[in-house]
Amino acid sequence: MDRTLLLVGAVAGFIAVGFGAFGAHSLRGRLSPEMLAVFETGVRYQMYHALAILVTAVALGFVDDRLLRVGGWLFTLGIVLFSGSLYALALTGVSGLGMITPLGGLAFLAGWALLIVAALR
Repeated sequence: MDRTLLLVGAVAGFIAVGFGAFGAHSLRGRLSPEMLAVFETGVRYQMYHALAILVTAVALGFVDDRLLRVGGWLFTLGIVLFSGSLYALALTGVSGLGMITPLGGLAFLAGWALLIVAALR
């Protein structure tokens, strides 16, 4: 098991739960419904990929594969870029931040592609 990715995944999941509660309890009524949906999308994708990081960390205990490790770090990068930009967009309203979001999506896709390749080897 990769302890660093395990820690990263656990912290990302912890933050996702906290941000989800923050969005549900503190942002409702303060943000427009559209911006609240943007924030919630960031939380949802963060949690999905926190779980993917945890699965990757555990898989590395069975198969020490560089592609798995890089995939886990791409999920981490995706959380920072994708979810982070959506949080910032929702909280600040600065629409230019939305230009960062697709880069995070590409990191997520690349991470999943590496997991596919690792599984097929």
